[in-house]
Amino acid sequence: MGLSSAASRNSGALPKLSIGQVLQRLGGEHPELTPSKIRFLEEQGLVHPARTSSGYRKFSDDDVERIRTILSLQRDYYLPLKVIGEHLEALDRGERPELPALASARPQHSSGSILEDAAELTREELLRRSGASKELLEQSQGAGLIPRAGRFHEDDLLVLSALMELESSGIGPRHLRPFRTAAQHEVGLVEQALGTLSRKPESTHRARTEAKAEELTAALERVRRGLVRQSLRDRHQHR
Repeated sequence: MGLSSAASRNSGALPKLSIGQVLQRLGGEHPELTPSKIRFLEEQGLVHPARTSSGYRKFSDDDVERIRTILSLQRDYYLPLKVIGEHLEALDRGERPELPALASARPQHSSGSILEDAAELTREELLRRSGASKELLEQSQGAGLIPRAGRFHEDDLLVLSALMELESSGIGPRHLRPFRTAAQHEVGLVEQALGTLSRKPESTHRARTEAKAEELTAALERVRRGLVRQSLRDRHQHR
């Protein structure tokens, strides 16, 4: 997937796209993608755009596919960037590696529910799979973002992996304490919306409750993401 000398002779590897054009291609599938995110992936050595003589980034079709792969692995399998990077490096060497821990990762919208117990992880497994330091885990627990428990779940892995990415940009767990309060507020909204549906024991009602909970959670996520993007646009326009 990388921009090798051999690949650069293929039309698909010609660095011709601006960062804005990359956003246009991937924005529909990954609306959370921003120029800052792309620059971060470059800083982490995961994508290698060419540079013009004026210093502007130019991306090839292969670069776009590489970014799509990274974002999809983050979103669907909760893999940390460190693991994704190792996987991509193996692909660049011409190998056919299997994704680490893919069998135990929980794909989005597949088997399992947010209302069901997920596979448990030990503290050591959580640190290994996320690539996070013990210090970051302790800070995250102190901020109420990761539970203080002997066993953890895939959602804890997702959160810790994201916190590691944010830490590299100067956003630490202490800055995100309000997120815990906001999450608890959202839980209250979901439970209120579910109403009596969640209290019926029949399996059919349980299935409907789980599906509705997933639907509400996804809708709240879209609202939160949209509000952040709106605020960023407003601030940029008023500068």
